[in-house]
Amino acid sequence: MLPESFIVWKWKPHPGYRSRFESRHVNTVRAMIAKYYPHPHRFICVTDDPAGLDSGIETIPLWEQYATLLNPWGHPRNPSCYRRLRSFHPEIGTLFGARFVSLDLDTVLTADITPLVDRPEDFVIWGDTQRWTLYNASMYLLTAGARPQVWEQFDPVRSPQVAKAAKQYGSDQGWISVCLGPGEATWRQADGVYSWRNDLREQARLPANARAVMFHGHVDPWSPICARVPWIREWYQ
Repeated sequence: MLPESFIVWKWKPHPGYRSRFESRHVNTVRAMIAKYYPHPHRFICVTDDPAGLDSGIETIPLWEQYATLLNPWGHPRNPSCYRRLRSFHPEIGTLFGARFVSLDLDTVLTADITPLVDRPEDFVIWGDTQRWTLYNASMYLLTAGARPQVWEQFDPVRSPQVAKAAKQYGSDQGWISVCLGPGEATWRQADGVYSWRNDLREQARLPANARAVMFHGHVDPWSPICARVPWIREWYQ
């Protein structure tokens, strides 16, 4: 079952944080989706600053809820993405459509992603990144309203600490992991989804089955260190 929308997020950072993401990064992801997803789709940026976005990108104004809620693992080094939890609101389909993919801006697509997103499950999320954290929210596929408990059970005071105590790393992804628990469908290396930091940092070539490479952490595909890697220069454009 194919998604109808791809969702990316861009907001001005909390005081003390350094912004890593600009409009050009949104435009680049849109270009990669257009190249590697040969099906009709909407491309939506949820943002508090639409300046500089290509004209074909839909924008949705970013809500303020959880805007000041910080990552329990420490800041400013670790970002806070709790505002993305609203994608699990039971009525989010009125904004995003009936089925959508949420994708980080520091993702590099390298081949047709149809096999990744044409799945029967109502929720699929990237796994295979940390020894103790179940899921990574850099990419997830959701039938709108399929996991409402992620939104409805979130308490801004208690939930971040519950996730940290359970050693589920991150902000929104920590809560997704502890709220849903093990057993959700995931993408892994066998599906063609790789971590630059964990899997490819020392590799001169891409694995033959690669479709998406995630740059979670503090190195981005536009970082100076990545400019020296031929396959990143080739695919991130």
